[in-house]
Amino acid sequence: MPAGVSWPKYLKMLTASVAAMLAGAQVVHTYYRPDLSVPEIPPKPGDLRTELLGLKQRHNEVQN
Repeated sequence: MPAGVSWPKYLKMLTASVAAMLAGAQVVHTYYRPDLSVPEIPPKPGDLRTELLGLKQRHNEVQN
């Protein structure tokens, strides 16, 4: 058995690890709410909601 641990203890730890990973992924997706939609036309640079607002403002200042 891996690392000299019994099967029941190994399975409990494996189950707890997988449950923690799934719960963590769910919390992150709930907190950040990613936009998973796929647009038909690719957006122009700066139009994505995931970009930093400061980056968009700096880009506009550079163009002026």
